[in-house]
Amino acid sequence: MLTGVREQLGQALFRRVAGPGGPATRARIHHTPGPRWFGPDRPIRTVHGDASMFIGGLTALLLQSLHPLAMAAVAGHSGFRGDPWGRLQRTSTFLAVTTYGTAADAQEAVDHVRGIHRRIRGTTAEGVPYHAADPHLLGWVHAAETDSFLRAHERYGARPLDAAGYDAYVADTARVAEALGAVDPPRDRSELAERLTAYRPELRATPEARSAARFLLLQPPLPLPVRPFYGGLAASAVTLLPPWARGMLRLPRVPVVEDLAVRPTGQVLTRTIRWAMTPAREI
Repeated sequence: MLTGVREQLGQALFRRVAGPGGPATRARIHHTPGPRWFGPDRPIRTVHGDASMFIGGLTALLLQSLHPLAMAAVAGHSGFRGDPWGRLQRTSTFLAVTTYGTAADAQEAVDHVRGIHRRIRGTTAEGVPYHAADPHLLGWVHAAETDSFLRAHERYGARPLDAAGYDAYVADTARVAEALGAVDPPRDRSELAERLTAYRPELRATPEARSAARFLLLQPPLPLPVRPFYGGLAASAVTLLPPWARGMLRLPRVPVVEDLAVRPTGQVLTRTIRWAMTPAREI
């Protein structure tokens, strides 16, 4: 009975993240022979294959929204409200292909995204032009994402890496960022922190960013019975944000509640996801 529950939960989670074509895509990614961008011992495989990504992904979306140009591009072109699951599935597939797939498939995925980026341009409500292919804007999106995934894995990962391992993770992600068009992405954790600091004068919580935060945290397109589970993930994601980012988004810190309730909840939820999505061993 427990095995059946495990399989049902694991399949439901996988369908949400990978979409209806997930099993075929997974088979192609992992079983197609050929060289990879990253070998089996690389830290990027450890981080991106862990259940902590469920939390880190939410943190990344919240943090990325604080750049007005990035948020304008998302609000105007991504369709994240109308098709949030589709966007999640496309993002997770891209991460899987570039992390685990053949070099040829990884390059094809990057070329596809770059083609989309070239077409996304417009102006903010204040009349400031943006272009999704702008290397500076790509650099922000990459730095925010890498920092969020790293923080989530450090706190909730099954096997947190040491300092050298996380430096190597940042270096691994730089390979993908450069392929997408970012210029001189950070290569270790110190450079990553410096890069985030350098972007801070450009950041602010626009009405679009706060609206996106409300949607992500309070109005997820989920059935009511599942929302408490999602709420635990969302609360855990908020606690990983840098204090300055939380302040911009008006998400105050409540130390006692976070230390005694939110963090343990995040640990339980990631363990549950990890258990559900790990195939049961035959006895």
